[in-house]
Amino acid sequence: MINSMPYLHKNLRLLRLLSSKSSPFPLSLRPFSPRSFSLSTLFSSSSSSSSMENNEATNGSKSSSNSFVFNKRRAEGFDITDKKKRNLERKSQKLNPTNTIAYAQILGTGMDTQDTSSSVLLFFDKQRFIFNAGEGLQRFCTEHKIKLSKIDHVFLSRVCSETAGGLPGLLLTLAGIGEEGLSVNVWGPSDLNYLVDAMKSFIPRAAMVHTRSFGPSSTPDPIVLVNDEVVKISAIILKPCHSEEDSGNKSGDLSVVYVCELREILGKFDLEKAKKVFGVKPGPKYSRLQSGESVKSDERDITVHPSDVMGPSLPGPIVLLVDCPTESHAAELFSLKSLESYYSSPDEQTIGAKFVNCIIHLSPSSVTSSPTYQSWMKKFHLTQHILAGHQRKNMAFPILKASSRIAARLNYLCPQFFPAPGFWPSQLTDNSIIDPTPSNKCSSSNLAESISAENLLKFNLRPVAIRGIDRSCIPAPLTSSEVVDELLSEIPEIKDKSEEIKQFWNKQHNKTIIEKLWLSECNTVLPNCLEKIRRDDMEIVILGTGSSQPSKYRNVSAIFIDLFSRGSLLLDCGEGTLGQLKRRYGLDGADEAVRKLRCIWISHIHADHHTGLARILALRSKLLKGVTHEPVIVVGPRPLKRFLDAYQRLEDLDMEFLDCRSTTATSWASLESGGEAEGSLFTQGSPMQSVFKRSDISMDNSSVLLCLKNLKKVLSEIGLNDLISFPVVHCPQAYGVVIKAAERVNSVGEQIPGWKMVYSGDSRPCPETVEASRDATILIHEATFEDALIEEALAKNHSTTKEAIDVGSAANVYRIVLTHFSQRYPKIPVIDESHMHNTCIAFDLMSINMADLHVLPKVLPYFKTLFRDEMVEDEDADDVAMDDLKEEAL
Repeated sequence: MINSMPYLHKNLRLLRLLSSKSSPFPLSLRPFSPRSFSLSTLFSSSSSSSSMENNEATNGSKSSSNSFVFNKRRAEGFDITDKKKRNLERKSQKLNPTNTIAYAQILGTGMDTQDTSSSVLLFFDKQRFIFNAGEGLQRFCTEHKIKLSKIDHVFLSRVCSETAGGLPGLLLTLAGIGEEGLSVNVWGPSDLNYLVDAMKSFIPRAAMVHTRSFGPSSTPDPIVLVNDEVVKISAIILKPCHSEEDSGNKSGDLSVVYVCELREILGKFDLEKAKKVFGVKPGPKYSRLQSGESVKSDERDITVHPSDVMGPSLPGPIVLLVDCPTESHAAELFSLKSLESYYSSPDEQTIGAKFVNCIIHLSPSSVTSSPTYQSWMKKFHLTQHILAGHQRKNMAFPILKASSRIAARLNYLCPQFFPAPGFWPSQLTDNSIIDPTPSNKCSSSNLAESISAENLLKFNLRPVAIRGIDRSCIPAPLTSSEVVDELLSEIPEIKDKSEEIKQFWNKQHNKTIIEKLWLSECNTVLPNCLEKIRRDDMEIVILGTGSSQPSKYRNVSAIFIDLFSRGSLLLDCGEGTLGQLKRRYGLDGADEAVRKLRCIWISHIHADHHTGLARILALRSKLLKGVTHEPVIVVGPRPLKRFLDAYQRLEDLDMEFLDCRSTTATSWASLESGGEAEGSLFTQGSPMQSVFKRSDISMDNSSVLLCLKNLKKVLSEIGLNDLISFPVVHCPQAYGVVIKAAERVNSVGEQIPGWKMVYSGDSRPCPETVEASRDATILIHEATFEDALIEEALAKNHSTTKEAIDVGSAANVYRIVLTHFSQRYPKIPVIDESHMHNTCIAFDLMSINMADLHVLPKVLPYFKTLFRDEMVEDEDADDVAMDDLKEEAL
């Protein structure tokens, strides 16, 4: 928190008093310096944008003395230097060689929507290891109270978006914990270097100082990564066998087999034998013998070895984690010499063979069911096999139960805006899906036991007495019908409320009643652009509505613009966006949604707005492989290009990049007139120059012009006239966007304008947003904080609820949707209905069809009924610190 902030509140009140006689909405940017805040700073003169100056000249009701207040240092990116440089701590604890608890546990992320690889937790009393960190890992761990702050090491079985999509968010979360922050050891094959290089564009270097790559090795021996008193973890590199026509290896082709070997448990110390037979007197030598050290006898001239006075040791259990993404990897796995010492056979005793207690297979079912892979599995006699790859049966029930419960309740209340989830069954139809009995085992001849992984399934390693499969932590299945029954029991009147909402769509309902419902509203005249609009014209699906980090109830920012048969767009793409698409549309439907993406627009470089992008792009490239298609166009701030260029060495992303600067109104105008694509908006001496810094990344102007022409062609093909970026006040190179549909012919053959949609991105209220939103059909504006938290909103360059609504009101917007709520509001934000006549709040997976836009504000009171018992949850100190760090990660 900025030091001067305690004195800010009264100054803001004074600002409001001084401007109360004029328009309630100010029109010019007024920065303040958090280092030397004063009223003179607050009211110092500053330039407004030229577009706003023109507007003020034509609107006498708008007072030029008013101003938007914002944190100038944060907008320019300089507030990072206000904080001391931190060297993040790497946790170290005294280990317990004789630990009493050890297990491997399936964390389950990716198992229901199949958008990521499953993660595995290897747990010890004083150490925690996680294998793979796909998107959604933090959400999952938060819901199931698995403390990520306890993690010591993260191991990647492959370096790609499927296994590492959640790593950036995890690193930022750990870096924001406590006063100094935490770092973690990250291990992966040599491709990890490419991922680290890509993440440097938005993650502090201090959070990645303990990333370590390995292999391939010149020897057949496993590469030892961790070797301490508790466990030895080794890695064996798998490099796929490619045919001649497919000889080009992509960097991300390497995968890893991890071998985890727990230390043996030493036999019981024979006190009498040590004392009477070998003459060792009680004292420090007893401890040395028990720790494996030889000592001299006190009574005889001999050396006493541990084996002389200790009973037989119990070998430590061994766990293998195997990731074979393709059958080519499986062929390499079958021929590995370095695993031969772990094979065992029922027919012959392999000399020196180590017994593997459990193998967790991260490979997809298409690979594990292949003859080659099955033959390899048979090399392990009496080993427990856990199949944790993608399998359809694991999809039956959601792993994020808290958010799924909210979705089911909203679907019951208002199915028009909250369609049923894409894959979640309403009731139990196949008991075998959840049956934990032996019928749930996978039949495979000559295998000891092979079972499908389940969410939070454990394999206990120690104590020895309970070694084996443990289902005690597996959550009970949850169906949507159970959620509805629970809802009706808690809020009986919700049934009537749901019926009331249906009447808004009932064309046979008494017209007079409908008119009465809308009589008290202003701006109720239906815009021409919505006259008899078809349901297959456009639908807005809000995939994530939370800020900073994913939570139990809200994912981070992403908005899917469905143009149906014409294609689709994506505005922002936070971590877990693909999973949200699959929850909304189902597996096949989400694949189709990704296939038809024509443009992805990213507002700024903060992690909660783009870390799901690589996963979406990689999947689209895979889905369209061998099909004639155009690359998707990614429009974003220029630092995003550095990330994507570095990441493309790992996976094919099949995209063209275009800087947001090149899609501003002036840039489009320059294209039409034959000038430079970037235009003059940010040139020396321009009004926006001081707030929006230039990037140090060079761009080839000819390629920019070509890509801009391609974007214009794409927009035309999908029925849009414009996609215009405009600068906003948040951080360096932060933008909002305007999307305009092409004109269409109405019912009487007249040409009418298309709809206009505006998205603010993250922003303080600012003149550019007001001007861009002028007479918009719908404005989606961030409302991170409630009105009482204006100080915090100002410090972080975010908006309050009323500020966001005022932007829309000043611009004469038809409908306003509020989103990007602080995670301190877990289910519903604090709102004041008195000034929300044309406004609604967004929830995850909310689907707003343009044909239903007139109804949107009427459902808001019903949300308050649904969540009437919910309390605001305060962020703890770690959440606040992490929020700051994520927003300062440039």
